[in-house]
Amino acid sequence: MHWEQLLSLKRQGDKHKRLRKEQDETRLGFEVDYDRIIFSSAFRSLQDKTQVIPLSKTDFIHTRLTHSLEVSVVGRSLGRIVGKKILEKHPYLKEVHGFQINDFGAIVAAAALSHDIGNPPFGHSGEKAIGEFFKTGEGLKYKSLLTDKEYQDIIDFEGNANGFRLLAADRVGVEGGLRLSYGTLGAFMKYPKESLPKNPTNNIADKKFGFFQSDKNAFATIAEELGLIQTRDGGAISFSRHPLTYLVEAADDICYTIIDFEDGINLGLIPEDFALEYLIKLVKDSINTKKYNAMAHMEDRLSYLRALAINTLIQDAVNVFIENEEAILKGEFHVSLLDKSKYKAQIDDIITISVNKIYRSSEVLEKEIAGYKIISDILNVYTKALINKKEHKTSNYDKLLIETLPDFYKNTEDNLYNILLNTCCYVASLSDSAAVHIHNKIMGKQL
Repeated sequence: MHWEQLLSLKRQGDKHKRLRKEQDETRLGFEVDYDRIIFSSAFRSLQDKTQVIPLSKTDFIHTRLTHSLEVSVVGRSLGRIVGKKILEKHPYLKEVHGFQINDFGAIVAAAALSHDIGNPPFGHSGEKAIGEFFKTGEGLKYKSLLTDKEYQDIIDFEGNANGFRLLAADRVGVEGGLRLSYGTLGAFMKYPKESLPKNPTNNIADKKFGFFQSDKNAFATIAEELGLIQTRDGGAISFSRHPLTYLVEAADDICYTIIDFEDGINLGLIPEDFALEYLIKLVKDSINTKKYNAMAHMEDRLSYLRALAINTLIQDAVNVFIENEEAILKGEFHVSLLDKSKYKAQIDDIITISVNKIYRSSEVLEKEIAGYKIISDILNVYTKALINKKEHKTSNYDKLLIETLPDFYKNTEDNLYNILLNTCCYVASLSDSAAVHIHNKIMGKQL
């Protein structure tokens, strides 16, 4: 892969090339991507979607929106530092093509900002709940009517694939979704493969999938334009990762490792002394002990250690990226940057504590159980109503339900797969509170 191709400013529908040297420095194309994402309705809905604690009533716990903003900030730093080193190593990128340090930061920041944009309500359990409805619930009856890949798309409903759909898929009158630059879309594409074959290798890029069958042509067009390396022969679409995807992933890994841990401390799920000890192990080489001991309040100590920890992991991720740049460009780097971190043992310890004390806490588990029921019930009534309409069997109740849908999700002229997928994407678009509200309505609990 080649950097000048990977940093493409092209957008879907462009008739002419967008050269970096001709860009308006006051409104760079990659920065336009960031603006388009942050003004989108899909991004705004993240303010009421679960990061760790579903439907939390406290004001300091992270939502998907605050998490995404923080990941974007960390991603921008990663991109700029890496960009500086890449331009020093490959000066032709600046001298011939006009690329600047901030281009790398802007791409990673925009892709990181949108990394959770396709996630359903109630966290990752929301993805599983959608899949289970079609795998073991009422939706199982549709299996025989779908191709293997179509069925896999919905039983393994994937927030990353839904995110690509929101960012790049055509809608009536809107070509290319948000019309982001291909460079940013490439960095966003964490799992550049389709749903089958499932987990074909140990390559981290094969862990999940990155697009639905309905969007495979758009995905392949972008991947080929960027010069991503095709990794599988035959009918399966699969590419190597865009190099900057590793930085987007690292920004997310750094934030959820440190900041989810911080949320657990603030909630009292992890004892302060116990937790701070683990953070100190991570930053022992950079901590100013005198400054730390002078802090009287837990919030200040925690804030100081968090900042040091994030900076420590940023610098380490940059080092791993630069050391492995050649392998990354050849599509031969198959793990995350933090998997190669010299702090991996400390990171693993923190994640283990977070899993046991936060992610499996009674508060989280109880709300995730409720989320399963809510999502299953919503999918059940809306899929029935839409399929009944397609088959001209619509009841009055079905008509009422369909009227509550946004226009984009009402289409029943399409094939069964697209109707079911659209319904899944509608449920995924709901915030936690909106899902609860709709469930209360359809269950007759609220007028």
